[in-house]
This record gives sequence, structure tokens and C-alpha cells, in this order.
Amino acid sequence: MRTFVHGSSVWGVASPRRPSRVPGVTMAGFRVPDLDALRMVPHPAVTLILEFGASPPVLRHAAGRQELGSIVAGPGFGSGGAVWAQGENVECVQVRLSPVIARAVLGVPPAELDGAAVPLEDLWGREAPRVRERLGAATSWQERFALADALLARRFAAGPPVDPEVAWAWKRIVASRGLARVDGLAGDVGWSRKRLWARFRAQLGLPPKRAATLIRFDHAAHRLVAGEGAARVAADTGYADQAHLHRDVVAFTGVTPANVAGERFLAVDHLAWPRGVLS
Repeated sequence: MRTFVHGSSVWGVASPRRPSRVPGVTMAGFRVPDLDALRMVPHPAVTLILEFGASPPVLRHAAGRQELGSIVAGPGFGSGGAVWAQGENVECVQVRLSPVIARAVLGVPPAELDGAAVPLEDLWGREAPRVRERLGAATSWQERFALADALLARRFAAGPPVDPEVAWAWKRIVASRGLARVDGLAGDVGWSRKRLWARFRAQLGLPPKRAATLIRFDHAAHRLVAGEGAARVAADTGYADQAHLHRDVVAFTGVTPANVAGERFLAVDHLAWPRGVLS
């Protein structure tokens, strides 16, 4: 386990030694003695938090809602910077699921999450507390990763796949870092635009244009965290100009590009997700 220090925050961060057996799954482990107001920054993946610590983390929304414990959140969760995580002695395995495999793993399409966070028990029933117990009883992070991976592989094998055309369109958008011409995707797969848009939204949880915008933002945000200037990032990541980048960053995070580099949710990624894979 490595140590992540960001201001007064000191976290333990663990990564699996081996990639997941399921393409589209990445995971990391976190041990956080004092999780103080962590802003949740939108990500293109479906986020699955499997917590097992002494006390469950709390997600607080600006609108007043809150969730406790293990949760699932759809792509783009936290848009506007209005969701914060807090807790003490938090321990969890965080899983990022490609939307292409999320329906099979979760048992419901990401569209049913509607960009919100849902308690894992609502989806998995009694299996959710059993997962918590097994993770808590494990004696190492690698054992926890192996348990989580076996669970995800079993559920993925039993679940329904998305349409090949939808999977191809998603992978094309990801490979282009959000710069693919989404209006041309339907013609490339031989579908009507209406059919692709409807199936993509229903199966992955967001329409193609929103997916492209979110993926482009994610790429740009990590370059800002790496210390690159906003003007260069805007030019290199497909924004019309720096003002366009500014609008997107504020819409997704609630802060300006100058401040986004200070977001711990993004700054920890070089340790937690060293491969940076989104598929």
C-alpha cells in the first residue's frame, strides 16, 4: 500500500498486481483515516464502491440527500460538483466498470441509475452484506482484489451483453478521447441515428454526445492535474477555445480549470489507477 499526501490528507492506496479477468474492470483500494469533504468528480465509468471499514462513508448532496455504505453510481455522477464524500476510518475497494459491461455485472442497465448513486443492497440484495463481510475478513489487499474480481467475473458471465453495435460505438468514442464524430457512428454500424441513440442511452446510461463530452472532459481534467496550462489543454483536447474548456470544467466540477488541479479525487489517480484504462 502506497501513501497519497495532498495538503492535510494522508490516504493509503493499493492497486492490484494483475489486471482484472474481465475487460473493462479496474479497481483500487483505499484506507482513509479521515475523509474530509471529498468532492466527487464525474467519471465516464460506472463507479462501484465496496466498503468494509469501521464506519461507512457518507455521500452528501447539495440537495440534502445522502447515501451510506456501498454504492453504485452511473457515468457522470457528481456533475456540477454537488456531491461530497465524508467519513472516518474508511476502507473500500473502488471499482470502475466500463458502461459496456456494467449491465451484466450490476444486473440492471446503467440508465436505471440515472446518474445517481444507489445503495448496492438495492441491486444485489443479501449478496451486498456478504461481500462486505468477506472483504473485511480478508487479510491483504491482494486477497480483497481477488475476491472482488471473482465476484465481478461471475456476475459478468451470467449477465446479458450489450449490443455489439453499441459496444463498438462506445469503444470508438473512448479511443478518440471524445473527439469521434458521433453523428457518423450510426452510419458506421449500419443503424439509423435514432436507433443507435436510443439503444446507447438505454444500455450504457447516457447518449453518445454526452459520453463524448464526458470522456473529453476527463482527459482534459487529468492534464490540468498534471500541471499543464489551460490554453494548451484546450487546444490539444478538442475544445473550441479556452473559454469552452472553462465552461465544461465548471459544469462538471463546480470549480474553474485553475482550481481543478487541487481536487483530490483526480490527483490520486496516478497512484490508484496507474494504467489509466477506460474501455
